[in-house]
Amino acid sequence: MFGLMQDQPLLISSLIDHAATFHPDTEIVTRTVEGPIHRSNYRELQRRSKQVANALAELGVDRHDRVGTLAWNTIRHYELYFGVSGAGAVLHTVNPRLFPEQIEYIVNHAEDKVLFFDISFAELVQELAPRLTSVQHYIAMTDRAHMPDMDVPNLHCYEELVSRQSEDYTWPEFDERTASSLCYTSGTTGNPKGVLYSHRSTVLHSLMEMAPDTFAMSSSATMLLVVPMFHANAWGMPYAAAMAGAKLVLPGPRLDGENLFGLMRDEDVNFSQAVPTVWLMFFQYLDANPDLDVRSLKLQGVGIGGASPPRSMIERFERDLGVEVVQGWGMTETSPIGVINRPLPKHKDLPPDEQISLKMKPGRGVWGVQVKIADENGKALPWDGKTSGHLMVKGPWIASGYFRKDEPVLDDEGFFPTGDIATVDADGYVTLVDRAKDVIKSGGEWISSVDLENAAMGHPDVAEAAVIGVHHPKWQERPLLLVVPREGREVQPEDMLKFLESRVARWWLPESVVMVPELPHTATGKIQKVKLREQFKNYTLPKA
Repeated sequence: MFGLMQDQPLLISSLIDHAATFHPDTEIVTRTVEGPIHRSNYRELQRRSKQVANALAELGVDRHDRVGTLAWNTIRHYELYFGVSGAGAVLHTVNPRLFPEQIEYIVNHAEDKVLFFDISFAELVQELAPRLTSVQHYIAMTDRAHMPDMDVPNLHCYEELVSRQSEDYTWPEFDERTASSLCYTSGTTGNPKGVLYSHRSTVLHSLMEMAPDTFAMSSSATMLLVVPMFHANAWGMPYAAAMAGAKLVLPGPRLDGENLFGLMRDEDVNFSQAVPTVWLMFFQYLDANPDLDVRSLKLQGVGIGGASPPRSMIERFERDLGVEVVQGWGMTETSPIGVINRPLPKHKDLPPDEQISLKMKPGRGVWGVQVKIADENGKALPWDGKTSGHLMVKGPWIASGYFRKDEPVLDDEGFFPTGDIATVDADGYVTLVDRAKDVIKSGGEWISSVDLENAAMGHPDVAEAAVIGVHHPKWQERPLLLVVPREGREVQPEDMLKFLESRVARWWLPESVVMVPELPHTATGKIQKVKLREQFKNYTLPKA
């Protein structure tokens, strides 16, 4: 017996239609690539998205064709989010921070038929165009006055292409499992891999972003979206914002502290999301400008993901600014919500230091995501907060495989291997021990580079820290700590070791501490351990 409920597919086009109908005048504010602030709303976004859909038809884009973008967080990119997927094509957001060779591989592997790009990437597109074998049309996302002088085939001006289209368009209806968007992993090892999202997975993921125990998105939110729209669909927030009818503030290409602070102040932003690297730059701007009235900000909460935030960052947000930190863990393959850190009722009376310690954990599973940790043989391990194993996840917005790769990735129970080593406590809080490839194996025991880095970041003179394993003749590997001092500060290696003595197990103490001017980062803001291991592969540890 089936229920007597209407059966309507979960499609991304329903999100913009809802926003335009019930939140038509809610603002979408953009710092444009050209410079000025642009103001729009959901009514206008729906209208323009339909014009985008008609423009795609003019360019010969059919259902399931891939449409690439090299673009920042702007209103034009937002129009493509709905216009491309709503028409039944696949929005392929390409990370412009990748190496040109990686971008070439990604666009060709996806067989993008059309490539939209912001004018700041005109030189890059000019360089790559002769090698992009599938691209038939290039669209510069600007107006005629700012069109770049470049020689690529079938170059179009976005504003002219879109504005000449009819606003009359009926979104097609199709199976909700149809592919909606495509995002490739950063490719720190081997070629990047494509994660192909569906309309169904995206809408379900958006619903969970509105849950109070997740990000509690609602129509009262003014969201500064710093997470790039080319990184796992900006953590799904562009879709959730439309579903909730939230005001959205898009910073364009400028992620510097001055622009972010100005947008927060001028637009009454009360929530924002970014990786730790961006928040570090934000605090550096505040430190360099002590006359700024940070208490005038309306900011109430921030989401942090992509990498583990240092304890000092959480303390500064919560204790100095009165801003609640919501940490989460996920990856491109999880859309990206995997676990979210929200305290349970029993935690509300914990002392402040213990509250911060709790918030250092990535979080607990949300509805829709099953979690397990397993040993090398795939056997489930206990949730005791001590036993570590491979972190596995399963759910309706978790990848089941990679685009155009036939090899299976799921285990016998349908769980996806994340590549992380983790523990899970009795309350379901996941703690990442390390990436499986980054954990340091010393004398048959594991040392967590993540925990060591977090401890080092607690030093007041440390801006950033990374730990890698280097060869040791007796212990196989020992930790090497790389430290970037805060601007204008100095840190001595011996002082660093003394600082760590009371914070980590003695046998975890780094064998050596090296001061460096900067650390290499991936295109998504994570520290490039692969590059560091290559750089220090011949490093000789001091003799005991």
